[in-house]
Amino acid sequence: MTDAELVVRTRAGDGEAFGQLVSRYHDACWRFAYHMLGERADAEDVVQDTFLRAYLAIGRYDERDQFRGWLFRILTNQCRNFLTSRGRRTRRFIQDDAAIDSATAPPSAAPLGVEDAALLRALGQLDPLQREALLLKYAEGLEYSEMSAMTGAGESALKMRVKRGSERLRVLLGRDIEGPAL
Repeated sequence: MTDAELVVRTRAGDGEAFGQLVSRYHDACWRFAYHMLGERADAEDVVQDTFLRAYLAIGRYDERDQFRGWLFRILTNQCRNFLTSRGRRTRRFIQDDAAIDSATAPPSAAPLGVEDAALLRALGQLDPLQREALLLKYAEGLEYSEMSAMTGAGESALKMRVKRGSERLRVLLGRDIEGPAL
């Protein structure tokens, strides 16, 4: 079934249809949230909240949009809200290097397809907007137009965030990296 068919069935009260959407997108949402937030429990909380909000707002979903883009727009906003809330409590990104080094694999393969703990630590040191842009571009494989629709930022701003984030990663890692290596 297509996403659009599952949305129609969900709107008609079929909870199983929404469960299929959750199954289809959970791992991608979790990976993105984990890399944005740096903590497994926080990522899971944000993903659960994202799916709850999506379910409650399914009546406002516009069929002209791709479901994935609509869902990631909710997820991106939830990650931003969480980071803002965390920032009020602590003014810096806390990264547990030992946890990254010894962590078990996330729900699907290694995060971003990479098992490089140094890269994960470096991502955690980026400005959240740069990290978000890099993850949407390279981990999720989105075009700048799709990223713009999700984040509300202009394409040129997103290109600059990706460029600056990539440059910062190179410095932090002390080696050349290419986007798809993320």
